[in-house]
Amino acid sequence: MNQRGERAGPVPAVPGQRSTPPSAAVRGTVERTSVRRQVLDALRAALVSGDLVPGAVYSAPALGERFGVSATPVREAMQQLAQEGAVEVVPNRGFRVAERTARERAELSEVRGLIEAPVVLRLARTLPADRWTALRPAADATVAAAARGDLAAYADADRAFHRALLALAGNEQLVRIADDLRRRMVWTGCDLRADAAQHVALLDALEGQDLAGAEHVVRRHLG
Repeated sequence: MNQRGERAGPVPAVPGQRSTPPSAAVRGTVERTSVRRQVLDALRAALVSGDLVPGAVYSAPALGERFGVSATPVREAMQQLAQEGAVEVVPNRGFRVAERTARERAELSEVRGLIEAPVVLRLARTLPADRWTALRPAADATVAAAARGDLAAYADADRAFHRALLALAGNEQLVRIADDLRRRMVWTGCDLRADAAQHVALLDALEGQDLAGAEHVVRRHLG
């Protein structure tokens, strides 16, 4: 363990001394990656739940102390969140949590509708009804998270549902772009139960090959 609280990487070989076994080096890399991923997931959950307040500035060392890790994985995770637009870098201070104006939220919804709605409606016209059955567990997960009022769990379940839905189109770039847009959403103040119910209603319409009903639900859901 180094001074920054992280597991050290492979030690350079010294003449006459056995070098670090490759398996140990790989294990150290995996463990560091795992810590960074855990911190990233925790930060995302805190952003969704509002524990990290929009407009507030947080330093990596302070967040590291909060999560029980060094500043380094926090800083790396925050850089990832900055690329996603969830936070912005404040030189010599840390990271400011992004504030979404009403206009920005409306623009995100519009872009999502323009990208996702035509794809879902095309799939509704081309896929057999039994293909939609596999999405039921994902929809049920959103319903369960909404019933608990768990914002972080709901955000994850909602992303999983929409990823599975769009993946049926066979376009990985579409899935990635839509997923990036979804990460920028603000869940606070959202009616989770109503949102989850629309997932179920959409699958009901798709399985019943009710194209008009599916279009009504998907446009309402994405709008």
